[in-house]
Amino acid sequence: MKRQIITACVFLYKDGKALIGKRAKTKSFLPGKWELPGGHVEFGETLEECLKREMQEEFNMKIILRKPYFEFTYIMNNDSDHVIEVLYLAKMKNPSQEIRIRKKDHEDYKWISENEIGNYFADNDDEGNAIRKGFEILKIEK
Repeated sequence: MKRQIITACVFLYKDGKALIGKRAKTKSFLPGKWELPGGHVEFGETLEECLKREMQEEFNMKIILRKPYFEFTYIMNNDSDHVIEVLYLAKMKNPSQEIRIRKKDHEDYKWISENEIGNYFADNDDEGNAIRKGFEILKIEK
């Protein structure tokens, strides 16, 4: 059976850096990979509701969403799943709040600058490209 899966992620920025999380080693899909925060959109949920829920669950954080700015798709699981990923710009509702990650989802997090993207993402990585685009938008808006 073929499925379409919708996911949403945030380019969360603070002080010129973006938040990334390292997936827990216990995850079945891409364990230990660095990623933008986000997750699967549940049935009946909007993209915005998904992102607010995921950030609260996984990072104990309330966010202010801006607009979607990037998307990409990929096929996985022997061509049975088509994943659509939509990315939003976001900032923390309270920039001084403490981040607490949920260990079943992430084992670590980092705030990275634009020149550090290559340390965590390959040149052809879709999420790395999404982070690059997020930084481009922030430069234009200054």
